[in-house]
Amino acid sequence: MSTTGRDLVRRLRLLLVLATATTLALFFAYRGVHDDTVPLSTASTPGIRAVDTARGALRQAHDVVRDGGAEGDTSGEFLTQISVAQQSLALAASENVTGLAGRHDVQTVTGLIAVYSGWVERGGREPEGSPLRAAFLHYAEKVLGVEAEVGTEGDIMSRLDALRGEQLAEARRQAAFPWELWLGWCTVAVLYAALCGALLESGLFLRRRFRRPVPVRLSAATALCAAGVPVLAWQTLSAHRAMADAVAGVRVPPAGPDAVPEVADEVRGVLADAGFWASLSNWIPLGGAAVVALTLWGLWPRIAEYRFRGQR
Repeated sequence: MSTTGRDLVRRLRLLLVLATATTLALFFAYRGVHDDTVPLSTASTPGIRAVDTARGALRQAHDVVRDGGAEGDTSGEFLTQISVAQQSLALAASENVTGLAGRHDVQTVTGLIAVYSGWVERGGREPEGSPLRAAFLHYAEKVLGVEAEVGTEGDIMSRLDALRGEQLAEARRQAAFPWELWLGWCTVAVLYAALCGALLESGLFLRRRFRRPVPVRLSAATALCAAGVPVLAWQTLSAHRAMADAVAGVRVPPAGPDAVPEVADEVRGVLADAGFWASLSNWIPLGGAAVVALTLWGLWPRIAEYRFRGQR
């Protein structure tokens, strides 16, 4: 008694299970990487750059006070740099990289900047050489902490350094490739190999048993599976490298305020396609459904034909 019918049904069931499992594993493994790509591009790295901009603006404001004499204490340049720092911190708060704790830190620093500006303005109202002027500027420098020793806490610069460190830690977490992702992609590789092998074996079985060419629909399912998974895997590898490069670009604070825009442009260029990479995950279920449909469409006519012959 021929077992062709049972063999076809068994192969169809195996292919449907493998296609569904591969689609689900690929979807979650792909999203596991790319769900962090967009936040890294649109929030974490801009938040770090905003803190760097604030630090640079405050240093420039301090240079104006230190080198400009009594005229520089309340000059337009000083106020401009203070405004730049405050706007940058507002941007850092809006990015919300480290959550509630980060927003609280930004609010604290913003308050300290107001205290720093108040001391500077009070010093600017005193005549050159006045002991009060020197005392006010000394208090301002203590609040700012530009020349504070490493490990000092409570001043503006130390708080900004701590905030930047927390933001950088979050960016590193987003760009990391932990063991869960390794396990997910290893699972995808195993299921992908099993699915491609099962599709090829089913095609050979049909050709050998029915003495006809492999159905075009089954061949299309095989081609879609064979090409789709490697493309997405390569895209994921490229995205992970870009994320690592972006984190490396912001790891060290820029040497000066002029370097911040250059670093920003480099990071923005590296992650320019982050949104497109992430959007590809929406096509994975559609691709899996197409493989299932083509497989069913390719095998079922043979199964139905064989059953019809067996009943007759």
